[in-house]
Amino acid sequence: MKLEGIHHVSALTANADANHDFFTRILGMRLVKKSVNQDNPSSYHLFYADAVGTPGTDMTYFDIPMAGRTHPGVSSISNTAFRVKSEKALDYWIARFAELHVPHGSIEQRFNRSTLTFQDFEGSRLMLVVDDGTGIEYGVPWTKAGIPEEFAIVGLGPVRLTVRKSDKTASVLTDIMGFEQVGDYPSTVEGQKDILVFSTGKGGPAGEIHLEERSDLPPERPGRGSVHHVAFRVKTYEDYSKWNDYLRSNGFVTSGEVDRYYFKAIYFREPNGILFELSTDEPGFATDESMDALGEELALPPFLEPKRAQIEASLRPLSINK
Repeated sequence: MKLEGIHHVSALTANADANHDFFTRILGMRLVKKSVNQDNPSSYHLFYADAVGTPGTDMTYFDIPMAGRTHPGVSSISNTAFRVKSEKALDYWIARFAELHVPHGSIEQRFNRSTLTFQDFEGSRLMLVVDDGTGIEYGVPWTKAGIPEEFAIVGLGPVRLTVRKSDKTASVLTDIMGFEQVGDYPSTVEGQKDILVFSTGKGGPAGEIHLEERSDLPPERPGRGSVHHVAFRVKTYEDYSKWNDYLRSNGFVTSGEVDRYYFKAIYFREPNGILFELSTDEPGFATDESMDALGEELALPPFLEPKRAQIEASLRPLSINK
């Protein structure tokens, strides 16, 4: 039952139109699914990924129009990274961010990799990281947004967890979820402990959790731009069917097995309260749309299809291009 890396990261937006513009026009990612929050179908759930919706490449957003400001703190997913292939790609993105007035930092070394932090219009804490391609495979670059293929985003990179006390979270990652601690690197905050790096699957940025212990922060108050959960890849249905019993036998309260139609999921919280999800690679986003038409129409799982008229009437119109 080995997890194969990051599956997806899900966050909150208060403006789905501007969110779509940022991730498709500015970052050059593909909208691979325009759906609804299956637990609250009156709001959208948008999925951005590579050209074909490869597991491990998608950042998703729940549309919460009244979401307030995020107050950063512990018990949070405090950074989500995206992979690029080279140092030259970071130079390209610095110039692009400057031209499009995207707040960004300078190139910094984290865990011996070149990285570039940036934010979207809601303050989502994001980062580009150079991946040399020796670990988990790249996704398929989406080239129809005008980003040169050699500089395009090719999947998710490390996810950073920020917690008050790291020992129990570290134990869950290694003893329960099968991650291996592969190193550490200095915190950028004076007086704080080194950030620990845990890896799974074939390794590399797409298989990493970076665990940050912070003694100087209050608990996070989530809002627009904050991350709701991180999901990890389960390669086979056979493994998926074992995880729920395994987690419960180790004292975790889980959601049970949840069929999200595009993947199957199990949810649980680690000791610092961060929501984890285990998600299957299959069946994928082309289950109900052709690959060429991904994300063009409102997609509903079969159990919501009989309520399509009611759901569409409750959704606010989106001014997003196909």
